[in-house]
Amino acid sequence: MSDLRAKYLEQIGAAPDAAALEGVRLAALGKKGEIALKMRELGQMSAEERQAAGPALNGLKSEIDAALKARKSALEDAALDARLKTEWLDVTLPGRPRPTGSIHPISQVMEELTAIFADMGFAVAEGPQVESDWFNFDALNIAPEHPARQEHDTFFMHRAEGDDRPPHVLRTHTSPVQIRAMQAQGAPIRVIAPGRVYRMDMDQTHTPMFHQVEGLAIDRDISMAQLKWTLEEFCRAFFELDEVELRFRASHFPFTEPSAEVDIRCSWDNGQLKLGEGNDWLEILGSGMVHPHVLRAGGIDPDQWQGFAFGMGIDRIAMLKYGIPDLRAFFESDLRWLRHYGFAALDQPSLAAGLSR
Repeated sequence: MSDLRAKYLEQIGAAPDAAALEGVRLAALGKKGEIALKMRELGQMSAEERQAAGPALNGLKSEIDAALKARKSALEDAALDARLKTEWLDVTLPGRPRPTGSIHPISQVMEELTAIFADMGFAVAEGPQVESDWFNFDALNIAPEHPARQEHDTFFMHRAEGDDRPPHVLRTHTSPVQIRAMQAQGAPIRVIAPGRVYRMDMDQTHTPMFHQVEGLAIDRDISMAQLKWTLEEFCRAFFELDEVELRFRASHFPFTEPSAEVDIRCSWDNGQLKLGEGNDWLEILGSGMVHPHVLRAGGIDPDQWQGFAFGMGIDRIAMLKYGIPDLRAFFESDLRWLRHYGFAALDQPSLAAGLSR
């Protein structure tokens, strides 16, 4: 017994690593180990012999097992110390704070489209969100009987009894900004007007407050061909497509003549929308040549100048680009939702998305 004890305690103390220590354990306590074989011999002994040898063997087994565990712990501590000495990371330093803010998809898309149109020479124009009835409707050639001028479609500002001032509304589009820009700058002019707009609507693709961007370009010889080129270049840059095909369908808007709805070629693959390819079409915006009445309201002579205008929903093109299925999610989101669609904390929009794409 004493020889076995001395032998294995020496081997355990000399084991240089976990693999060697495991070899000692198997030699001593494994199924065919020396101590295990001694334990089996107890059955062949007399009662007096077992009474003496049994406690001695059990004590040896417990002592060897404790020595193995102690040596294993010492080897693990030594390995950890060695690793810490070679690592650059100081694990005693406090944790680094993680930024929790994130740019919202609407803000990012506004930055993206502003950069793209800036490459084409468009400046940004702004105007009030509470507009007079004249700027929001009359100046844009919208007739008094037009449905948009009814209270079920538009938010009208409250007037006290006896207040005879002209009505004011929460603007239903950013087109009034075009009138104000024409009045302030005259022609030629090239501007976009992004911003919030308000309508009495609420479902999966509509909310009472949403965002639009409208564009206006006026010069001596501007044509529908230039409008088409502008929109194609925008879609190619914004949706990051090498090729894009747009389809113009005749339509009617009071403020343009001729007017056209614009569709982009697309396809559906297992419920996933792919733009720029396929046999389907998806409407993305409205456009046309500025109506002469609108030019006159802006203080521009339609006999000398002409131009095009277009308008699209910023929320809508954000949904198309980032695969967001429900417009209402923009207003009920949290950071987990933003990260799901690729908006990591403090992402900054790329302002290099230009015509070179």
